[in-house]
Formats: sequence, C-alpha cells, structure tokens
Amino acid sequence: MSDGKNNNDDIAAMSFEQALEQLEKIVASLETGDVPLNQSIEIYERGEALKLHCEKLLKAAEDRIEKIRLDRSGAAAGTEPLDADQ
Repeated sequence: MSDGKNNNDDIAAMSFEQALEQLEKIVASLETGDVPLNQSIEIYERGEALKLHCEKLLKAAEDRIEKIRLDRSGAAAGTEPLDADQ
C-alpha cells in the first residue's frame, strides 16, 4: 500500500476549482461502491486532504472580502474587514 501523505503532496499547489473537481470525483467513486476496500481508504484519505485544502482556500478568500460601511444617511463611507468585530 502506498503512503497517503506522499500521494497528497500535490494538493497544496491546487486551485480551489481543481481540488473541488477531484473531491467530486472521489465522492462519486466511493458512492458507486465498486472500489476495493484498500483503495477506498486511500481515496477517502485523499478526499479529506482535498476538503481541508478547499476549506483553507475558502477561509483565505473570506479574510480578503470587505464589507461596505454606511454612514447615517445610508451612503457608502468606506470599507472594513468582513469580521471586524471578532
């Protein structure tokens, strides 16, 4: 059996879309039930790594989003980080 960590080294360089596409393929193959147990475990572990990578990329994107601040009259008064109160 191969080392799952070595098989996942490429994930860090993937875009969100690439990782999500691979994750969708993994889910589809696991849902068919036609994959041998050992291979199912390996691709499940890869799916977990892809999921974590997608979550990390989404969090980074959320951190970059700004929300518009409005003044008392409702006019735009600038921007601030999305989660400024945290």
